[in-house]
Amino acid sequence: MAENLTMVPVNEPVLDGNEKKYLAQCIDTGWISSEGPFVKEFETRFAERVGRRHGIAVCNGTAALDAALAALDLAPGDEVIMPTFTIISCASAITRLGAIPVLVDCDPDTWNMNVAGVESRITPRTKAIMVVHLYGLPVDMDPILRLAQRHSLAIIEDAAEMIGQTYKGKPCGSFGDISTFSFYPNKHVTTGEGGMIVTDDDALAARCRSLRNLAFSPERRFVHHELGWNFRMTNMQAAIGVAQLERLDEFVATKRRIFARYTESLGGMRGVALPVPTTSYADNINWVFGIVIDDGVPFDAIEAMSRLAKLRVGTRPFFWPMHEQPVFRAMGLFAGESYPCAERIARRGFYLPSGLALTDSQIERVCDAMSEVFA
Repeated sequence: MAENLTMVPVNEPVLDGNEKKYLAQCIDTGWISSEGPFVKEFETRFAERVGRRHGIAVCNGTAALDAALAALDLAPGDEVIMPTFTIISCASAITRLGAIPVLVDCDPDTWNMNVAGVESRITPRTKAIMVVHLYGLPVDMDPILRLAQRHSLAIIEDAAEMIGQTYKGKPCGSFGDISTFSFYPNKHVTTGEGGMIVTDDDALAARCRSLRNLAFSPERRFVHHELGWNFRMTNMQAAIGVAQLERLDEFVATKRRIFARYTESLGGMRGVALPVPTTSYADNINWVFGIVIDDGVPFDAIEAMSRLAKLRVGTRPFFWPMHEQPVFRAMGLFAGESYPCAERIARRGFYLPSGLALTDSQIERVCDAMSEVFA
C-alpha cells in the first residue's frame, strides 16, 4: 500500500565529500564566523568557475539580489524589465528600492522570459533588464545583450538555478553587469542557505562588499554613511560550499542521468509536456524535472500533486506570476495586466523529485505513480 511507503522527497542533497572535513577545520580552528578563510576561498573559486573577477558571498540568494540591485543605485521611479514568471525575490528587490518592475511573459516551451517581448517594454525610465534563468535552460542572451547595449541598460542576471550551466559555451552568471546565485539545498552547489554576487566591475564589487557588511565606514568601524545589511556568509557555510564546488561536474552528470531516466520512462506519456532537452544555445542542465499538464487533462497541477502525495511522491509547484501576487496588487502594481503563458504554466506546472540523492528505485516509483495519476 502507498501509505506504507517512505515518501520520495522532492530534493535531498549529497554531502558525502569533504564537507565534514572542512567543517571540522572550522571548529578546530575556531573560525566559524564570516571572518574565516573558507569565505575568501569559496568566493575566489566560484568566481573563477563562472569567469568573473569578483565573488561576494552572502547569506542567501535573496540577499544577493537585494545587494546587487542596491549597488546599481536605482532611484525611485526607475523601471527594471523582468519576467513575471519567477520567484518573488526578483521583484521584491526592485520594489524595496522604490523602483518599478515591468513585466514580460514567458516562453511556453523553455518557461524563460520571452525575449521578443522585452523591447516593447522599454521606456525613457528603463534603467535595467533583469534576466532570470529558470528550471534548467538559460534565457537566450544575445538579443538581450544587443538591446541593453543599444539602450544603455544594465543587466542583472539571476543565475540562481544555473550553477554549472552555459550559454553558447560561456558560463551562466558571466553575462550581467552583476549576477547572482543561490546555494539553497536544492541547487547543484549548496551551503544550506547562501548566495553569491559576481561581477567584473571593481566599484560594484566594493559596493556589494560594503552593503553586505552593514556599510561600515572604511575610515572607522561603527560609523555609517549609508544603510547596509548583515548579509554575511559564515565560514562554516563557505566550507561546505568549497567541498560542493569540488564536485560540481559530477553533480551535473548525475542530474543528466536522472533526467535521461525520467525522459525514457515518461516520454510516451499522454497528457503531460516534459522539459525541453536542448535548444540552439544550451543543453538543459536538468536542475529540476518539470511537468506541464496538457489543457485537455481535467485537473490542474495542485490536484496532480495531491494525487502523487497520496502515492508518497513529493512534488513542488511552479512559481506564481508576479502580476498575480496579492502583495503587489495591494501596492497598486500590474493592474489589469495579463500574461497568458505564465498564468497557464503556473496552474498546470510542477516538478518531480529531482535531488542529487535520488535513486533509480525512487525514480521508478515516481514514474509508476505518474502512470497511475495520468492513466
